[in-house]
Amino acid sequence: MTLFKIILLALAALLIAAIALGLWVHSRDRAQAAPVWAALEAAREVEPPRYDPAMVADLPEIAQRYFVRTVEPSTPLHRMVRLEMEGSFIMNGNAMPMRARQNLAPPALGFVWQAEIGTGQMRFGGSDGYHRADGREEGWTKFWLHGLIPLARIAGTEDHARATATLVILEAVWAPASLLPQFGAEWEQTGPDSAEIRFADAPELEPMQITFDAEGNPVEVWALRWTDANPEKVFRLQPFGGRMLEMARHQGFLIPARVELGNMWGTPDYAPFFHATISGAEF
Repeated sequence: MTLFKIILLALAALLIAAIALGLWVHSRDRAQAAPVWAALEAAREVEPPRYDPAMVADLPEIAQRYFVRTVEPSTPLHRMVRLEMEGSFIMNGNAMPMRARQNLAPPALGFVWQAEIGTGQMRFGGSDGYHRADGREEGWTKFWLHGLIPLARIAGTEDHARATATLVILEAVWAPASLLPQFGAEWEQTGPDSAEIRFADAPELEPMQITFDAEGNPVEVWALRWTDANPEKVFRLQPFGGRMLEMARHQGFLIPARVELGNMWGTPDYAPFFHATISGAEF
């Protein structure tokens, strides 16, 4: 056997080993999301209390306007929602098709967002997630190109967990029951059409800011988020948020049906990278 053939065989063996390792690590990443998804499902109440407008009688006008518009009387107040969505994800200036499903339990229990993004050679998939239980929290972002090449594998850091925790409170607009004072939401009206909401279950996070239209539909949502999404790649508080462009009713709740979200909300550097249309919601 020539030296050239030996080198080729060695390279082939290394390639096979690398592929096997990639498949193994990818399977572990996928397995991490499964128990969190199951834990969120298990937290769903079988018979939650039902909505009574008297629940919000003592809230500021802006909150009453929101709940009159958003929750029908006698609606079971589920705080966990399963979402199906499609849209586009913008990376490096390129818009790529996106399909995803999500299990969400705001304001502090967690979420799992599982997505397939892109087409052809640039098709990748994975999950974002966050879970808080028994005084511990974990957050992750793990995406793989064709299930073989890691594009992002971030997990196990306090900075990342803090960043993903803010996403949970912002996405409470998809689970309106979590915004009721009976579940620990504290409303403060900050203007004729705006409010600040803090959560008893997440007192360490910056409050959620919402702007509403005259009917009570949320039109803008944002919060200061701990993130390194900046040119310096340094973790710091930055505004993250976006617009609620359409609304739709599901099982007695009116929730955002089309949204755009991005970093540096409200600044000249705002560039939404997430555009989604909700194709299904189950409470």
